[in-house]
Amino acid sequence: MTGTQQFNGKVMVVPVIEDTVDKDTIYQTVTERYFLPRYSVDPNGRKGEDLCILYHSNKICVVTLARSHPVVREGKQVVKVDFSVSQKLNRLANKATGKGKKGAQFLQATSVLCMVECADGSSYKVYSCLTGKLVEVNERLVDRPQLIEERPHAEGFVAIVLPNFKNWEQQRDKLLTETQYQEHVKSRTSVQYSAASESEGNQLQMETG
Repeated sequence: MTGTQQFNGKVMVVPVIEDTVDKDTIYQTVTERYFLPRYSVDPNGRKGEDLCILYHSNKICVVTLARSHPVVREGKQVVKVDFSVSQKLNRLANKATGKGKKGAQFLQATSVLCMVECADGSSYKVYSCLTGKLVEVNERLVDRPQLIEERPHAEGFVAIVLPNFKNWEQQRDKLLTETQYQEHVKSRTSVQYSAASESEGNQLQMETG
């Protein structure tokens, strides 16, 4: 649909704005444009419970579930995201102020940020994966826990962490790049598929033997 407009006495045909946009173009999200993803696979020995750490140029990091995490990969129904990680420690009580994030809870790479509980009875610990200060946790997950599965790299992020300035590069470099992560997941999937095929073959042999 088009319209008309007069310019210097001439009538010009003006297309509507929707027709001027290339609908086939894939535009990057804010996360894709401004954050560099790194990955922690099998954190703390939790097989397959992979996490993604999004690095901003100002060194602030966003902790999220990776695409290969069971909650995201299997599209699980999340019923609760609990930031009360122990009887004495609630991440919602974190108060960070100023540029130095004074008063923030201090985190080790093995520190638990929250617990994710699913309708099928499964539960998962989400780790910091970084040494540093907790800037904030995503309080929206308390009322809308399903966001952690539906939009893990956007509204469903878990927490924002400020890594230790003295070794933030070393911490980053210990995590997998996007390419390394994809290769790892592909390799792990191949091993699982081979194991499953072998198991099925053994079962069939027992039934027919």
